[in-house]
Formats: sequence, C-alpha cells, structure tokens
Amino acid sequence: MARYDAPSRRAGGQKQNTFFGGAAILAAGILVVKLIGMFYKIPLVNIIGDQGSTDFTNAYNIYSVLLTISTAGLPVAVSKLVSEANAQGRLNQVHKIFRLALMIFLTLGVLSFLVMYFRADWLAAAMNDTKAAPGIKAMAPAVVCVGCLSALRGYSQGHMNMTPTSVSQIIEALCKLVIGLSLAYALTKAGQPPEIAAAGAITGVTVGTMVALAYMILNFLVARSREPRLSRDVPESAATIIGDILRIAIPVTLGSSMVGIVTVVDAGLVQGQLQRVLLEKPECWALYAQYVDFAPLESAIATWKESLSSGAASTMSALSAQVEAELKAGTAQSAALALHNTLESVSRTLYGNYSGALTIYNLPNALMAAITASVIPAVSGALTQWDKKGAARISSAALRVTALLACPMGVGLYVMGTPIMQLLYPSLEKEIAGPLLSMLGLANILVCLVLVSNSILQAYGFVTLPVLVMILGGGLKIAANYIVVAMPTVGIYGAPVGNLPCFGLCLLLDLFIIARVIPRRPQYVEVFAKPVLASLLMGAAAWAVYGLAEKILSRVPEGETQAVLSRTGGAIATLGAIGVAAVVYGVLIVALRAITRDDLSLMPKGDKIARLLRL
Repeated sequence: MARYDAPSRRAGGQKQNTFFGGAAILAAGILVVKLIGMFYKIPLVNIIGDQGSTDFTNAYNIYSVLLTISTAGLPVAVSKLVSEANAQGRLNQVHKIFRLALMIFLTLGVLSFLVMYFRADWLAAAMNDTKAAPGIKAMAPAVVCVGCLSALRGYSQGHMNMTPTSVSQIIEALCKLVIGLSLAYALTKAGQPPEIAAAGAITGVTVGTMVALAYMILNFLVARSREPRLSRDVPESAATIIGDILRIAIPVTLGSSMVGIVTVVDAGLVQGQLQRVLLEKPECWALYAQYVDFAPLESAIATWKESLSSGAASTMSALSAQVEAELKAGTAQSAALALHNTLESVSRTLYGNYSGALTIYNLPNALMAAITASVIPAVSGALTQWDKKGAARISSAALRVTALLACPMGVGLYVMGTPIMQLLYPSLEKEIAGPLLSMLGLANILVCLVLVSNSILQAYGFVTLPVLVMILGGGLKIAANYIVVAMPTVGIYGAPVGNLPCFGLCLLLDLFIIARVIPRRPQYVEVFAKPVLASLLMGAAAWAVYGLAEKILSRVPEGETQAVLSRTGGAIATLGAIGVAAVVYGVLIVALRAITRDDLSLMPKGDKIARLLRL
C-alpha cells in the first residue's frame, strides 16, 4: 500500500503540494479577502443604513442560491476528477474534463442570469422586500462570470495549485471595495433611496467578477503554455466525462444549495413573520419602541381598517391579497398599499440589524472554504493511490484544525457580541444586533464543523448523505424560526434561534455517519475536547477583561465630550479583550497540546514549527 507522505517529490523533481499547504494558501487568500470584505461591508452598512443593508442582503441571498446551483458542485467535481487524472498521469483526460466543465458552467450561468434579470421583481417579492429588485438586476451578470471563474478555479485546484484562486479572489474583493463603496457613497450623497445605493454597491461585485475572470483566463493560458504538449493517454468519451461530472456535482450542489435555499426561505419567512406580527399583534411594538417610530405605522393601520368593509378581516393575508389584486388591476394607490409599504419599511429596519450581525457571523464560515476546498482533492488523491491511512490522517487533521479555528471564534462572538457590533456598526442598534450576533456565534461553531464534515463524506464518495442531512436540518431551522419570530415577546431576536437545532442536528448526524462508514474514523474526544476547553477559558478571560476595562475607561466626567470618550473607551476595551483572548488561547493550545506534530507535518515548514513548539 502506498504511504501518504507530505514531503514526497514528484517525478519532475518539484515538491508535491501538501494538503495543508494548499489550505494555507487558500486560507491566506480568504483571510485577505475577508479583511477587504470587512472594509467593504462595515462602512457600506453605515453608508446605506439598515434598510439598504436589508435590500443588499436579500439581493445577495438570491444571487448566492442561483450561483450555488450553477457552480457549487462543478468545481468540486472538476478538482476531484482532475486530481485523479493527474495522479494517473492522464494529461489529455485533464484537458477534456476542463473543456466539458466550462461548457456546462456557461450554460447554467446564462440560465441563472436570465432568471435574475427578467424575474427580479418576482424574486424580490418572494423575499418580502420589493425594494431588493434593483440589486438583483445589478448582480445578474456576475453569475455568468463566476461560472467561468469556478471552472478555472476548479482546474487549478485539481492540480493542487491554490495560488490563482486566492489571487483572483483578492482582485475580486478589491474591485468590490473600491467600485462598490464609491458608487454607494456617491448615490447616497446624490439623495438616492437606500435600495438604489444598495444596487450601486452590488455593481462593484459584478465588476469585480469580470476583472477576476480576466486574470484567471490569463493565468490559465500561461499555465497551459508550460504544460507538456504530448500525452499518450486516450481520454474518455464526452458522455462518460459529463456523466462523471454530474454524478459528483449534482449531490454536492444539492447539499451546498440547501444552505443557500434555507437562507433565502428563512430570510423571506422572518421578514414576512415580522410584518404579520407588527400588523396583527401590536403588543410586539414594545420590543422596539426605543428604536422605531411607530406613529406612521399606527396611522397607516388605522386608515386601512377604516377603508375595510364591515366584518372584513384585518390580517396580513387579507392585506396581501388586497394589494395583489390592486396591483393586477393597476389601481394600487389605496390605503392597503400604503400600509404594506410601511410594514415593509419597519421590517427592513429591523432585519437590517440582523443582516449586520450576519456579516460578522459569515467571516469564520468563509475561512472554512480553505479546508473544504482542499479536503476533497487531497483525500481523493490518497484513496486513488489506495492510501487509506493517509486519507484518514487528512480527514482527522481537517476536523481538528476546524475545531481549533471555529471554537474560539464562535465563543468569542458569543461573549463579545454586543461590544463587537457597537465597535463595527455604530449606525445600527447595538441592543438589537448584539444579542443576535451572540446567538449566531454559538451556531457558527456547528456550521464550520458541518461544512468540513460534509466535505469529508463527499471525498469518500458518500455524496448523497450530506444532502439528506442538510434537508432535515434546514426543515428544522425553518420550522423553528416560523414559530419563534411570530412570538410577540421575541420577534427579530428569534431570527438566529433556528440555526442551533439545524446545524446541531446536521453535525450529530454527520459525525455518526463518519464513524459508521469511514475506515479509521477520527477519535472525536481527542479532536474536540481540547479546543472546546481552551475556547471556554479564553471566553471567560475575554469577558473578564472587557468588563473590567469598560468600567475603568467609561468613567468620564459629565460634559459634551462624555459620549465621545465613552465610545473610545468601549472600543479600547473591546480590542483589548480580543487581544488578551487571542494570547490566552494561543498559550492554552500549546500547553494542552491541542495540535499535534502529525497535523503540523501536513503543513509547509510543519516540522520546523513542531520543533519550535516542542511538540
């Protein structure tokens, strides 16, 4: 049996890319992209406000679903098939796989573009946010570009070359930052409404994908010019290759799409439930009385009820039916439409605080893309060479490193939710956004582990099981949020509640399946115990440091500068607590031996790092 050896060399004399070598490159690129994204999303929310943030998020959620459907599984399939063909030295097979994959990408991308552009109004209405339509249209061309980008990225990742993917993502993020923010700021200053400013910000995303695609095409042409021209292998037929691509891509796409589909359904459901409760149960207004002026809503409700015939129901379903009928008749100038717009405006304001928290929540999840993108080709390559021990080693290390990253980030968000939102989003209501981020922080740990567990199962060929698991979890999330958000005493604060049972169930089922069907399964106690313990101690340290520092620094004399000094003290306390938490966690990880020499041996310079840490 061939032994998986990270430092082994190819026949050509070049050092073989290690699993975590590729992951490290992707992680570095993703970290840079997310830092750029922070400089994009944080000021963006402060520029376009909570309503504009809702419009942006809803448009982006629609884009993400269609993008996932058209691209999620195909790069995985391409990287897996290219990795296997490379391991067998079949260069002609590699080239044919890429050509056919690109054709599929283009077809799906064009179809997604047509849906987004010509059905934007319908998609926005389905999200219970009609103002999201301009943003959906502005983002439609990006689907075609990202489809081609995904083919090129999958091709390079199949060669275990992660650098082009990272560089293209950074280019994409920089364009989004410069162009998107500039347009959003200019449109806001010009007096345009939030939904138009949000569409301007989204235009930066579209331009970024175009520039990134140009870079990847150039990189591909250069790489192809350096490859050997002659190869004796006979590639498989187009039908066979397309069948192999779809066999891998469809289940992966279904599994990946479930997250996006659940997100879209959940976002529309939460906003719809908020509007329904605001109309039917005015006692819920007390939850938001400090942040929302309910006088316009109260007046709109009274006017609408006066226009109703005697005995007519004054429910959300009756209002929606009346507005729909009037829109079809072209006479929607009534009190019903005015009330509908007012309800939508209030729900956009409330949901904007949640979307701000989601921006921070998504940062740790995005870092997992580095590991998930490397797991499948690395494990597949090891299994192709009949190296089950090497595949198990990679899988166990991937879970352990994920736990080492996800646990401290999740606990940190839980403990520091309100201070972080106050620091990053002064334009939002910290009393709403802070508790939402804290709840999302706990869910974040589960999400990261689920993403990597799904990739491990897919790499071993169990591509359908993660789909079924995500369907069960997604259904649980939607049901939980439907019930909780409708409670007058909970409202928007219940929006993240469904994440916990959803991804908790998914993780338990994934780990159970891995233990039953994969040889040499990871030892879960060894994988999770130390990261969890270190994270809990780190969280306690962050809580104590922030509480002490905030008390000391907030003691300022009365006067005009009190608010400024208080905000400054809060920022210093937050950053200080995060810094102390990072140091405490780093020391605990080394002291507890939470990362092993075996893990580090899969990374570039891992042996030197292990000697430095005395592992």
